[in-house]
Amino acid sequence: MTTDTIFALSSGALPAAIAIVRVSGPLAESGVERLAGTLPEPRRAAVRRLVAANGDLIDEALILRFPAPHTATGESLVEIHLHGGRAVVARCLAELATLPGLREAEPGEFTRRAMLNGRLDLTQAEGLADLLSAETEWQRRAAMESAGGRLRQQIEKWRERVVMLSAQAEAAIDYVGDEDETGLDLAVLVADVESLVTEWRAWLARPPAEMLQQGVKVVLAGPPNSGKSSLFNALLGSDKAIVTPIAGTTRDVLEARLDLDGILLILHDTAGLHHSEDQVEQIGVERAQRASAAADLLLWLGEPTEAPTAQAVIKVHSRADERDPAPPGSVPASVRQAGGIDLLQEELMMMAKSLLPPPDHATLNRRQNRLLNQALSSLVNVSQADLLVSAEMLRQALHALDQISGRQSTDDVLDALFGRFCLGK
Repeated sequence: MTTDTIFALSSGALPAAIAIVRVSGPLAESGVERLAGTLPEPRRAAVRRLVAANGDLIDEALILRFPAPHTATGESLVEIHLHGGRAVVARCLAELATLPGLREAEPGEFTRRAMLNGRLDLTQAEGLADLLSAETEWQRRAAMESAGGRLRQQIEKWRERVVMLSAQAEAAIDYVGDEDETGLDLAVLVADVESLVTEWRAWLARPPAEMLQQGVKVVLAGPPNSGKSSLFNALLGSDKAIVTPIAGTTRDVLEARLDLDGILLILHDTAGLHHSEDQVEQIGVERAQRASAAADLLLWLGEPTEAPTAQAVIKVHSRADERDPAPPGSVPASVRQAGGIDLLQEELMMMAKSLLPPPDHATLNRRQNRLLNQALSSLVNVSQADLLVSAEMLRQALHALDQISGRQSTDDVLDALFGRFCLGK
C-alpha cells in the first residue's frame, strides 16, 4: 500500500479553457487545504481562492473532493479545476511540490494505484491503455469492452469454475478409499474440465487484440506499371506515392495509415515484382517480396492466376475503365472514374473485418493469450489416472488465470504497462 500523495495535470495540452490537476493519497485533502483554505463538502464543487505560501494569489479555482475509498484510485482524491493557462498550472504544480509528503505522479501512477487498491484489474488497465491510444472507432469500441470489465468478468467466471474443480479434486484425494464416491466425483470433474478446455481453445482461436490495435497490414503487390501507386494514392486520398509511366518508379516500400470505416489499415505500396539487373531495383523487389509475405491482406494487381495463395488476397482488376470486364473473382477498380474504387473499398473493408476480432466482444492480447495457453496446458493433463497430479494441474491453471487478471503479477509487467500512460493518468 502506498503512503505518499501524488499530483499531476490530468487534462489535455495547455493552453486550454480549463485545466484539471488531480491529487491522490492520504495527504490529498490537507495538502489542497494549504492552498484553498477550506474544502467543499464531498462531491460538491465550490470556488476557492488558491493562495501560494508567500501570499500570492495563484487562481480562483473550482475544487472537488472525493473521500476514500469510493474514488477512481481508491484513495482520497481532490481535483483542482483551474484556468488553463500554462503559467497558472505551472505555479499550482510548483506550490503542491513544496508541500511535505506530496510529489508529482509518474506515468500511469493514478491508474496503477486504482489497480493495486482493487478499483480495477490488470485487464481493465490494459483496456484503458488501449483506449488512450485508440485511433479508430473499432479500436475505441474494443478498448471500452476491456476497460469496462468485460474480460475481467469472463476471467472471474473461469476462475470460479477452476476453484470448484480444484475443490472436487482435493475432496477426491481425501476420500481415496471410497471407490464409488471418488469414481463419481472424478467423472464429473473430468467432464467439467473437458468443457472448459473446449471453451478456452475457442477463445485462443480468435484473432488477437494486437491486430486490431496495430492495424491490418495491407500490401499492394503486382508487376511493374500495374497501377499499384495510383491505387495507393486513391485509397489515401493524397499523392503520397510518385506515379509515372516509367517501369520501376517505386523502388522502396511506402507505408501509410488509413482509417476505413473505423478500421485501421496500414497500407504498403511496393516495387513491381519482376527480374531486374539493376541492383537498386533488385533490392526494391526483395523488399516487396518480404512485405507481401508478411501481409495480413494482399491487394494483387497482376494476373489473377499468378496471385499468391498463402494469405488473404483481393484480386484487383486495375484500370477497369480502359480494359475488358473484370474476370470472375476479381474486383474492378479505376482511379480515373468517380466512384471507381467504391467496390474495392467495400471488399477491402469486408475482408479486413473478417481478419479482426469483433469490437464488441472481449479479446485477448498477447500476454493474456500466453497465460490462457498455460492454463489450458495444465488442464489437458487433468484425468482420472492420478489425483495428485490433477490437483496440481488445477492449481497451476488457477495461478495462470490470476496472472491474467493481475492478482499475481510482477513489477516488470506493471512497469511496462503503466509506462504507456501519461502523467495525469
